[in-house]
Amino acid sequence: MIELSGPSLIQIDRRDPTYLTLAAAHPRLAAKDPNTWGLGAATEAAIRLNWVDLDETSRDLLPILDALAAKFRERTDLVLCGMGGSSLAPEVIAQTYGKKVFILDSTDPDYLAHALTGSPADLLVIVSSKSGSTIETSSQRAFLEGYLTSAKLDPAAHMLFVTDPGSPLDLDVRAKGYTVINADPKVGGRFSALTAFGLTPATLMGVDASILLDQAGDLRAQLAQDPVTALDVSYLLLTQNEQFLGFTDHGSNFPGLSDWIEQLVAESTGKSGVGRLPIAAEDLEGAAIGGAFTISFTQLGADLTVEGELGEHFIFWEWLTALVGAALQIDPFNQPNVTEAKNATSALLTEWGGHLPVFTPEHSEESVEIFGDGNSVMNALQSFVTSVADGGYISIHAYLDRRDDVRLEELRKILSLKTGHPVTFGWGPRFLHSTGQFHKGGQQNGAFLQITGEATLDFEIPGSNFGFKTLVMAQALGDNRALGLRKFPLLRLHLQDRSAGITQILEAARSL
Repeated sequence: MIELSGPSLIQIDRRDPTYLTLAAAHPRLAAKDPNTWGLGAATEAAIRLNWVDLDETSRDLLPILDALAAKFRERTDLVLCGMGGSSLAPEVIAQTYGKKVFILDSTDPDYLAHALTGSPADLLVIVSSKSGSTIETSSQRAFLEGYLTSAKLDPAAHMLFVTDPGSPLDLDVRAKGYTVINADPKVGGRFSALTAFGLTPATLMGVDASILLDQAGDLRAQLAQDPVTALDVSYLLLTQNEQFLGFTDHGSNFPGLSDWIEQLVAESTGKSGVGRLPIAAEDLEGAAIGGAFTISFTQLGADLTVEGELGEHFIFWEWLTALVGAALQIDPFNQPNVTEAKNATSALLTEWGGHLPVFTPEHSEESVEIFGDGNSVMNALQSFVTSVADGGYISIHAYLDRRDDVRLEELRKILSLKTGHPVTFGWGPRFLHSTGQFHKGGQQNGAFLQITGEATLDFEIPGSNFGFKTLVMAQALGDNRALGLRKFPLLRLHLQDRSAGITQILEAARSL
């Protein structure tokens, strides 16, 4: 059962028109009424509401998944290729239960290399994509098929696919003899934790998927009996801060849950110039900077503490997100601005003809090239942070290796403490499927710090005239172009040497 505590609970006014709007939306959501979010959202909502009762409908998958686990039981190195909801939910499941899986949600070649450290014979690759058209996942699939083939292995014995029935990917891989698990096509990616996209990797990594469904069922029964818990939290998310929500899973049993919620809430609500931007922080102090409304999943002294089981958290936050969307009068199931960065990436790859150009920085200092104002890293950062709008936020985008370059995450809290602004941190390109929608569709008060770096490796992508080193840079500069068109404050720092450059940036930030 979800339980709430914290000082913010005394701020709830159940006679407030906002609360009454939420109360009216709740039964309509439970009944899967596509008109809950207005006529403009009804068409999309009509094909996106099956997440509401997945605790029941996903049980049909359980015997299929058990058979799948038996079929691939000799494969010990699990790699999941997916973006957004296809990877974030499996990651929090793995971290919660202490299971081994490598989440391949990046096109950085140095990060990709971590998927290849074991014997190819032990490899099991899950490719998760609703349509198969996502450039990251399709490129990873092509590369890993080639990798297995070059090792004289049959890719069909080492790869399986999770996709929508009848999708281009579904038709293609079935024709080639691959194992395919179909997900419910009437569930959007970020609401898909309890579909085949979440439960397939969960089962293959050794987690009992039925437990997650049981937990979700308990929460849905709680909501049916008394919706006040969901209504209260939705009300607080809407009224305690007009933009910033500080989440931390520090000290809880659910590492990674804040990252999953960040994607769910930011991409669902950040449109039409409104929305709520979650700040996934390393601790409560970091979550509170900038006056954000703070939420934790264990007793830390946050404004609100939400405690429950993982399966309960999945459906609870999905439910809240849908309710908040109704109150904001937006469609929580679309992502109209995500395609901007995708199109800009494609345009650059075409312009470059598959070859990465040489870029000339405005200035350089030791290991860091500066594309923006400032003749030193410290001066560039100083100029950048002073350009942040009053009441605005900073967003750091690191197109690097989120395993070996993880030290850079320290920059989030450093800049928060130095500036007093909320700061988000996203590994590129995965944040493009998460907060990327909010950056362009939510409140227009962001300032964006891009950090790119020289890769020590590169891998060709079969069927393409470019490799991963070119692809990841095209994604960074494509988003740079999309952000630049909006005249947002924008700074790119490029690391000639990643380790030395990260040290240099952190030292400069601490000296601000």
